[in-house]
Amino acid sequence: MAASVLSRRAHGQAARPPAAPEVRGTWLTTTANDAIATPANSARTMRRLAAIGLNTVYVECWKNGYTQWPSKVLERTIGVAQRPAAALQDPGDPPRAIAPRDLLGETLIEAHRHGLAHVAWFEYGFMAAHGGTMNHLRRLKPDWLSRDIEGREVAPNGFVWMNPLHPEARRFLLELMLEAIERYDLDGVQLDDRIVWPYVTMGYDDTTRALYAAEHGGRQPPADARDPAWKRWRADKLNALAREFVATLRKARPQLLVSMSPAPYPWSYEHYLLEWPLWARWPQGEGWHEFVPQAYRFSYAAFEVTWLEQIEALRAAGAYRPQQLVAGIRITGDGRDDSSWPQLRDSIRLARAQGNGGHVLWFSRGVLERYPAELKAFYDESGAAESPRFPAGWRRPARALKRDGPDGWLIDAATPAGRWRVIGFDGQRWHEWRTVDVAGPIRINAPAHFTRIELLVDRRPPEGTRTAAPSVELDA
Repeated sequence: MAASVLSRRAHGQAARPPAAPEVRGTWLTTTANDAIATPANSARTMRRLAAIGLNTVYVECWKNGYTQWPSKVLERTIGVAQRPAAALQDPGDPPRAIAPRDLLGETLIEAHRHGLAHVAWFEYGFMAAHGGTMNHLRRLKPDWLSRDIEGREVAPNGFVWMNPLHPEARRFLLELMLEAIERYDLDGVQLDDRIVWPYVTMGYDDTTRALYAAEHGGRQPPADARDPAWKRWRADKLNALAREFVATLRKARPQLLVSMSPAPYPWSYEHYLLEWPLWARWPQGEGWHEFVPQAYRFSYAAFEVTWLEQIEALRAAGAYRPQQLVAGIRITGDGRDDSSWPQLRDSIRLARAQGNGGHVLWFSRGVLERYPAELKAFYDESGAAESPRFPAGWRRPARALKRDGPDGWLIDAATPAGRWRVIGFDGQRWHEWRTVDVAGPIRINAPAHFTRIELLVDRRPPEGTRTAAPSVELDA
């Protein structure tokens, strides 16, 4: 049975006939909202998103040079395991200490408790820092950074970027992702247009210059950053990198959703040398599972033009698979006014009419604060929908256990056979405690400080077959 249907039953709602499968998702970030600011907020947010009718969350886990989980890869690289308490996540943050927490693990548990698929959003990709931030990565790894022809490391968009051609920077980002999928029962990972060149004017750092010279008889790159052949060379390097990333992630976890959320084409090529429509040509068993172009527009008419352009770009590349394309739709954000409800509704309807794979809404603040009632009524009208990315019943809401004695808990005979994650609530938040293989009734003893125990289905490969974060070698 669909996870979304089960989730609705868990919230006391009558099940309706299921709709055609589609991604109904939203992005969750620590910026400009408090949806995941505390464990209690994370729990409330996931419960509300499931009740509204969503089936997928894309949760920020890598931001401004720090992970949102305690990372051995990060600690090995820069000497800290995650964002220090005093480090600002965003420019303009008040100077206050925020205790680090395992935000990735916390949101994963809460999403799965409510039947939502959880995609770890590696938001920053190769972006290392805000231009005004001197974090560990920027301070300790200056040779990893991309530069313009004047030697400046801050790109025109105001950020400092790691060079996607630097072997150690590439290995670092990929190993972060491999560590996350080995440690957590993630449903997917997502990169966006920060896995690219920081801007068309960048690429004059020592690493890129040396590689270019080695392939061009000792000549240096053209001084004109928009020279067509120089743009083509950098884009081709990025195309090769993207293919190696996907191949490595798929090998590590074959069932993992590998998602890309790029800027719309052709803007993405003109500014970032990103020609993602070519990436969609790779065989379905080898490439990205979904593309979620950020078609963020301020009117339905503008969205329609942009969305049809994306479809035509894929067709021109010989790569259009309608279900592989998912609409990234803006509700709210910085700057201009929020989308109107008719604009949002009609944008979703356009993607449906084109046979596309669904929609992801930027961002959760708009879902939860601007249009929760409208979205719920809209989804109720068409019925609950499974994600097309996963088999039916992929994420079942949590199963609560009953106490069996002072320190015991009973897994009853009605529990389906298989591997389950045991989670415990300590009065503040849920913790993943252990896994258990179920083939019948079992009594387990749990730590005394857990006041509630629940089971979540475990979709990770058996422990003996998992791929740990390796020492990754990527060709330049």
